[in-house]
Amino acid sequence: MGKKSSKAKSSGEKLFGAEGFEKYYRELYGERWQALKDSFAGEGSAVEFKIPGAEKSYFLDSASVLAALCLPLSNSTDILDLCAAPGGKTLVLASRMPESATLSSNERSPERKHRLSTVVQTCLPPHIAERVFTSCSDGATWCTRQNECFDRILLDAPCSSERHVIADPKYLNTWSPSRIKTVTTEQWALLSSAYRLLRPEGVLLYSTCALCPQENDGMIERLYKKFNKDGTVFSLLEPEPQLEEISQYVNLTLPGFEKTQYGYMIMPDVQNGAGPIYFSIIKKQKSCFIS
Repeated sequence: MGKKSSKAKSSGEKLFGAEGFEKYYRELYGERWQALKDSFAGEGSAVEFKIPGAEKSYFLDSASVLAALCLPLSNSTDILDLCAAPGGKTLVLASRMPESATLSSNERSPERKHRLSTVVQTCLPPHIAERVFTSCSDGATWCTRQNECFDRILLDAPCSSERHVIADPKYLNTWSPSRIKTVTTEQWALLSSAYRLLRPEGVLLYSTCALCPQENDGMIERLYKKFNKDGTVFSLLEPEPQLEEISQYVNLTLPGFEKTQYGYMIMPDVQNGAGPIYFSIIKKQKSCFIS
């Protein structure tokens, strides 16, 4: 995919709107692009997540369930969902966290934070919801107030979300590569902040629902260049989702995933509409505040 990615990127601002979008992603994915577009037109793979004692169920993509399952929570005490709205992954994390753990669930948009709080209160039973604390803060600047204070972090970063772009003529007709540049700037601010908030020996799961490599492996490569030049500061973990942890709350078969350079992709064209989801699991071995 590397040569195609460079070619698409070199097209730069000449690409615009639906035609530019089509050309950009066809150059990235070649013959597979049509199958991906066809899969977007399907119903997806939403599953019902219902915890006994909760007022309501919540429906989310099976790929989102898998990604949230891939953040290991054993022996954790302080968990952070940095960009948590609308709240599906927060529910999966909350249902799995140790009884002694707390979950900070954050969203920077006041409107989305309100929705997140409602989901926590209605889709979790009280004995779990009381250990979930919602907040409205800019995750990109959180590291200026605290550092190395969480042992598990999930960062489901804002992204290009091509599936939604295709479905909305307003976004499709105004698309350009500058959208990706804007999004990756935001993603890097969030990822570098999350990494600084992570304790040594802690684990960070970075995810997006983007197909664009710059937003996925490109972010992890940038993290390597910033913090891990000698390869000893952090390592990447393999996914080990434990479906039995939540089997009493949801009825599903977990989708499969494909290996990328630094992470994994769940692709809807081969996973019955699940995804797309990219995720990478990062274990911090040393403090980033010690030279």
